[in-house]
Parts: sequence; C-alpha cells; structure tokens
Amino acid sequence: MQRRLAWLILPVALLGACAKGGGGLVTPPPPRPDQAFAASDVTPDPAFHYGRLGNGLRTIVRSNATPAGTAMVRLVMETGSLDEAADSRGYAHFVEHMAFEGSTHVAPGTMVPLLQRAGLTFGADTNAATGFERTVYQLDLPRGDPALLDTALMLMRETASELAFAPAAVERQRGVVLAEMRDGRGSALADRQGAQRFLYPRATYIQRLPIGTEQGVTLASAAGLRAFWQAHYRPSRTHVVIVGDFSAATMERAVAAHFADWREPATPPPPRQPLGTVDTDRRDLVDIHIDPALTERVTVSRHGPWRDEPDTIANRRRAVLRMIGYRVIDRRFQSLARRADPPFRGAGFGTAPVFHLGRTTNLVIDTPDGGWRRGLIAASAVLRQTLAQGFTRAELDEQLANLRAGFVDAAAAGSTRSHSALVAAALALIADDTVPTTPADALARYTQFAPTITPAMVLAALRDDALPLDMPLIRFRGRRAPDGGAAGLRAGWAAGQIATATPFVPVSGRFGYDRFGPPGVVVADARDAQLGVRLVQFANGVRLNLRHTDLAKGRIRVSLALAGGEALGTRDNPLAVAMVPFLAQGGLGQHSADDLQTLLAGRSVGGSLIAQGDAFVAEATTTPDDLALQCRYWAALISDPGYRAEGNTAFHAAIANVLARRNATPHSALANALGGIISDHDPRFALASLAAYRALDFGKLRSDIGDWLTHGAIEIGMVGDFDEAAAIAAVAHSLAALPAREADFRVDPAALQRQFTDTRGPQVVRHSGEADQAIVRMEWPTTDDHDQRLTLTLTLLQDVVTIAVQDTLRETMGKTYSPRAYSAQSDFWPGWGTFSVQAAVASRDLAPTRAALKSTMAMLVAGPIDPDLIARARAPMLQRIDNALKDNGGWLALVARAQSRPDRIARQTAAKALLTDITADDLQRAAARYLAPDRAVELLVLPAAAPTPGP
Repeated sequence: MQRRLAWLILPVALLGACAKGGGGLVTPPPPRPDQAFAASDVTPDPAFHYGRLGNGLRTIVRSNATPAGTAMVRLVMETGSLDEAADSRGYAHFVEHMAFEGSTHVAPGTMVPLLQRAGLTFGADTNAATGFERTVYQLDLPRGDPALLDTALMLMRETASELAFAPAAVERQRGVVLAEMRDGRGSALADRQGAQRFLYPRATYIQRLPIGTEQGVTLASAAGLRAFWQAHYRPSRTHVVIVGDFSAATMERAVAAHFADWREPATPPPPRQPLGTVDTDRRDLVDIHIDPALTERVTVSRHGPWRDEPDTIANRRRAVLRMIGYRVIDRRFQSLARRADPPFRGAGFGTAPVFHLGRTTNLVIDTPDGGWRRGLIAASAVLRQTLAQGFTRAELDEQLANLRAGFVDAAAAGSTRSHSALVAAALALIADDTVPTTPADALARYTQFAPTITPAMVLAALRDDALPLDMPLIRFRGRRAPDGGAAGLRAGWAAGQIATATPFVPVSGRFGYDRFGPPGVVVADARDAQLGVRLVQFANGVRLNLRHTDLAKGRIRVSLALAGGEALGTRDNPLAVAMVPFLAQGGLGQHSADDLQTLLAGRSVGGSLIAQGDAFVAEATTTPDDLALQCRYWAALISDPGYRAEGNTAFHAAIANVLARRNATPHSALANALGGIISDHDPRFALASLAAYRALDFGKLRSDIGDWLTHGAIEIGMVGDFDEAAAIAAVAHSLAALPAREADFRVDPAALQRQFTDTRGPQVVRHSGEADQAIVRMEWPTTDDHDQRLTLTLTLLQDVVTIAVQDTLRETMGKTYSPRAYSAQSDFWPGWGTFSVQAAVASRDLAPTRAALKSTMAMLVAGPIDPDLIARARAPMLQRIDNALKDNGGWLALVARAQSRPDRIARQTAAKALLTDITADDLQRAAARYLAPDRAVELLVLPAAAPTPGP
C-alpha cells in the first residue's frame, strides 16, 4: 500500500486540501451528493450516475473509456483519524492495513496474491489511504472484465463488513505500521509538526495524525481494532465509486449485488471527536526551528473565521477572482526570484480553509542560507504595495490568458478525460461538496464571465479573502538561527512594511522567433508497417516521427532528442552537462525566461533539455493550435540560447541545497553515494565537491555543448490529436529550417566505457537522520538490454524478487514497509546493467534483514522458483504490455526515437509472446548467473553514530 500519507502535508498545502469537518461534538456529515446538489446552481455532469441503496450506502458511477478496457474502483469510508479517541490513536490507519489480512471469505495472506494473479500490482493498483476524515481503498482494474469487477467488489465488501482481525495478523501488521511510521520520521516531518503546533495549538487534528502514535499502535489489540471498525464502518458512511469501461447499469447492478444485504447497525455511529478551534486572535508570536537538514524559510501567517461557501456559480466566480489575485502576486515574486541576484529563491501567498474551523493566510519565503532578512523585506514590500495599489491590466491579461487556455484545453479533451480525473471529481464531491461538471460547461461560464473582469474587481476579491498580516505569526526554519532571533524576525517584517518594491512591468510585444531560414524540404517519407508510425526526414538531417491517436482529444505529446547527452561527460570533464537542465532558465537570445512567461501566456509551450544517454532530450504537451509555436520555441532554444546569468544563479542555488542535504536522510545518503561506490568512484557518476560545481557557469557550458547545439543530430517525436500535414509543416518552418545537422547520434567510443566495481561485500554509508533508520541494499552487475528476452527475464525476476521480499520481510517478519527489487539495463552503455534489492528497516533489525535478503536470493539462485510466485509477477507485467499503448505516453516511448532506434517498435510487438515463453528454469538460470548473494555489493546505510556491523 503505497499511501499518499495525507498527514504529511505542509500546513499551507494541508489547508488547501483538507476536507471539511465540524467544531465540537458532531455526527457524521449528511450525505454529500444531496447536500452539494441542493445548495448549488452549477449544472452537474450528466454522465455521472448517483444512487443510494436501501441501507444508506451511496454510489457514484460513470462509464468512461480512457484508457479503454480498464476501470477504477474506490471504497470510501467516512472514517478517519478524527474519529479516534485519545486511547485509539492510529486505529483508523491500522484498520486499513487489516483490510489486506483476511476476512470471512478471504483467507489470511490470500487477497494480494489473488489480485496479482488477476494482473494487479500491489502498491500501484492495490492501494489505500487514510486521512483525517475518511479512508479510501482503491483497486485499479487492468481489464474491463465483469468477472474482475465482481472480484473487486467482493473484496471491497469483505473490507467493509467481513474483516477477521486474527491476532496473528494484527501482530504482523503492527510491525508494518511501525515500519511505515519509522520511515516517515525525519527532519521534514518534525518541521511540519512543529509548524502545525505553532499555528494551531487548539486544533485536534495536530494530535490525530492518521499514522497514529507509537504507543497507540503498540498497544492496539485485535478486539480494540475490531470494535473501532464495527462502530465506524457502516453503510450510511460508505460510498462506492466506479469509473470505467462498463455501462452505468452494469456497475450499479454489481454494487447492489455485493452491498445491498449489508445491514446498518441498530446503534448510532459514535460522534466525531471535538475538533478544537483555530484561534483567530493568535498574533505577534515567533517560532524558530533549527535543523541542519532544512532549507531556510520564513512563513508569515494570520488566522480568520471559516467561511461557508457552497459550490455555486457566484462562489466559483469569486474563486476565479481570488485565484487571479493570488497568481498576480506570485507572478511578481517569481519575476524577482529569476533575477541574477534574487532576494529569495521563491515566495508564495495564499489563503485556505482549515476544516470548518477557520482559514489562514500565509506568506511563505524561501531564501538561501543567511538570506532570510533580505527575502522577507523584499517579499513583504511586494505584498504590501500590491494590496495597496493593485496591479495593471497587462498583469490581469496574462493571468486571464492562462486561465482561458486551461478551460479551452480541458473542454477540447472533455470526451477523453481519464478515469483518474473523473474519480478525482467524484471524490471531490464526497470530500468537499464540489459538484462534478463538464469542461464544456466550465468553459462556457468562464467565457461569459471573463470579459467583465477588471483589475479593481480582482483586487477587491483579494482584499476580501486575504487576512491582513498585521502583528502576524512568524515562523523561521533553517540550518542556523536568524541573526537577532525573534526580535530580528519582527524587525525584518517591520522593515518590509516601509520598503519600496521594484515595480513589475510585464514585457510587451510578441515571441521574436518566426523564421529560421527557408522551410525544410522533406527528402524521405515512409510508414512503419507494424504500428503505423510515419517516418519523415528533412534535407537538413532532422528526423520526425508521427503517430496520430485519439486517446486525448486536443492534446499532443512531443519529444525532442538532440545528439550529445551524457556521452559528453568524461573522466577529465565529468560535469560537462551538469548545467544543461538550467539552460532554459537562461532564456533565449531575444527573451529572458521571465519575459517568455508573459509572451507565451495562454500557450501550451515549454520543455527543458536534460542529458540522457546519447542525447539532450525534452518533452512537452501541447495542442494543435500551439504545435507550430512549440516547434519554434525548441528551435530557438537550440539555435539561440540566452545563457543569461539568472540561469547560473538558479543552478548554484540548487546544487548548494543538494550538497547541504546530501546525507540528511538514509535515502538521500544512499542516492548520493551509490553511483560512486558501484563505479569505483568514476567522477562521471559520483557527486562532486562544492568547489567543482562552483567552477561551472554558462560560459563553460557553451564551450562544452555549443557545437552540439549547432550541428548535432535531431529527432522529433509527435503523438496525439494532430493533422499530419500541419505537423510536418510546423517542423519544416522551425527545426528543419536550421542549418544542416549531422546524420547520426555520434558518440565517442571512450565515453561508452563504464565499469562496475570489483569490490564485493558490505560497504557502510552514513546518514545524519533519525537514529533508528537504516537501509540494506544489495547490488549486482548484469548486462545491457540488447537481448530483449534476457531483459524481460530480468524484469520478471525483479517482480518475483519484489513479491518474495514483501512476503518475507513485510508480511511474515513485519520488519519493513515497502521492500522491493530493481532491474535497470542500459540501452546506451554497452554491457552495463544492475539488479538490486532494498529494504528500509530499523537500525536494530539490520542483521535479521540482511540474513533474510541473502536467504531469499540464495533460494532463488538454487531454485526451483515457486510457479505461483512467477504467476503473481507475470500477470501484471502482461497487463502492462496490453495497456502500454492506451495512452500517449506509452506511444511516445516508441515514437520518440523510431528512426534512430527502430528496434523499439519490434520489441513492443514481440514483448508479450516473449514474456509468456519465459520459464521457471530461465528465471533460475538468470538468478544463478547474476544474483548469487556473495557476488553482491552490499550497501548498509546507517546513522552516523551506529557501530559498524560485521561481514
């Protein structure tokens, strides 16, 4: 269960995302759909079907075919951690874990294997999340099969009314819950909890995090968990949501067949615990939180009363006005942050509700270490002047263009909205009383309203919503204490109230890149016989691969590959391409990055380069109307990059942060050490020193990659809803109009040399995080991906190993939350590939975890491998192959390099037959060839003070 862990959100995000509750002793909220529709004049999306069974259970179903032949099922229980008493903290989340541990008709330990055999992946398709007010169980069905839908609803009903709570199962899951709790601890969580305690000391939710407490989980009994579940899991507090490629009638009948005979208990549900209050008079207080792992941030806040605003057209219009106002302020902040010498790294301003208890306005400023005062003064001056003086018509027009583009694009794609988007709309109705509507209706309402919007209207709405930050709450967090402490922070805020902000003046004019030379001439044009990909070549050497689909109406996924990439990094110049991801932040020759944001407002254009194998690659999503502009933007980025100083500044700020946090957590310490360890510290794959990064600038980057930008081979991929002739013309007038390119993706053979270390056995990596957190990782060399059958064998073995270690370390031993294996075979470095297995555990459990991992791998090497284990791994892989081309992303993976790597198409068409043909003997031979425990590099990630373990 890869939970989203709603309890980990930042206070600002939490305020925007939380569902609404009540103050004092309250009963469960009234049925959401009835309440929302009765209070709203918004026209509902007629394709949603709402129902209520005789027992009170609510249903929301919608027929949808994106992706085709699949479905999503959600069981929503109106029960969360706010229903827990002081002596049952963590019970709602613990019950969620027990849903996978046996019930009346499903034996312990059989639910997940049952779903895996049906093609669902544990964690991706089989999942759950516990929040403050509700628990959501999810099953994503890879096939539109009525029998699979029946199985899914049977399991949901078992969760709702038939759980077993066997004492042995409770003990197993206790360890897993404690492991999840342990993995979540660290500097980030401590910071969030500290902020919540400072802002909301009288609110109950800060004492009811869904993960619970160690004491509550440790003392929880099977009887206590069962009592909580029986009291709170009842039809009147349940919603079943299904979106998928079935008729609405089929889905409604299936829900009724499984849930209609569930009886509401005679006793009323327990009242929700008192939710406390948000103190609107809380002011003029300062909190300082120091942690060497945290970046510097100042948050300025004030609280106000909650506002009851039903989902009506009038309130949606008010929300649009407020959104524009907040976006204008954030746009001014963004412009300042993009300067060559910015006063802060970033800043944001917003207001959001806290359940039904109140609302909070926050100004958040992120600064480089020691830069808090300058950033606080600059941000507060911008905010004060904007709220006092308003903003310009040009600023308003920029935001209106962006809003309109969003509405237009959503309406164009309305008939191909994804299951996930529609499920999100249904859950928003349940959680927030937001009426699901159609994108076309939303566009029509916006089109009617937008011409009436003025800067004065937006400013009035903003002033009405945002709470005045007079005598505010100020919270500082960072690596070292602020100069002057609390008094210094107050003085910095006061200085901002009299400082003068630099006016923000959006650039005027138009995008300055219309012509790149005579339009390119097509010299070759063919179509792939297997998948229908159109393969075009232009006279200047640019290649274009096209595949029209109707999977997302009005949307086009595009990719750019430009020769160069990681291959340019050498042992003598290992950081040659380190700054490439920041190239776009340097803007273009004619426009800064900040100017481009204004000039391209309302247009779906973008995509920054990254180094990947033999190419610099970029991806973007655009529209038929913006495709030509997207191509012109990329042509300008390649032919006339701006190399402005602000890109340098952004790079150095980012890398300083990475290095400051390199060992802050077990996972960051491992990620930053792994490349160097397994490559014998080849500088191309190891983190460099701060001095080495400081020596980099755009001048050096231009020297290292400039010739490749000018002459390197180019290949473009396009997938989606476009006219092929228009797409070819868009490239002809942009990238194909550039000077001649090299024909192939050239690579220096010396760059292809990559060696896995000969050192074996344990190696210790130290982290500075929690003292009870450790990671065990075993890493083996394998090979590259030239042999597709071997690649599929190792990928299948990866999933076999993942299931095996989950069964052992998680379900049997209860030592870890999400152990798994990884197989990564290179399509660039000859002979290079790795296989690894990893588990995060308590430091005290290092020895048994190492022993269990080695025992599991030895079992697989010795064979025979359990056929059921293979079936549970193979079925989801086969489903992923079947569904790979049901979205544009899957198509783009094939189309992007269809000319320079034509084997990818053939591999896609051959994959299912090859995977089906892989035998247990094949897997065992691969395990014996590559994964013998004594041939692994064993990385032990330990707290700084932990003793070094033996071999």
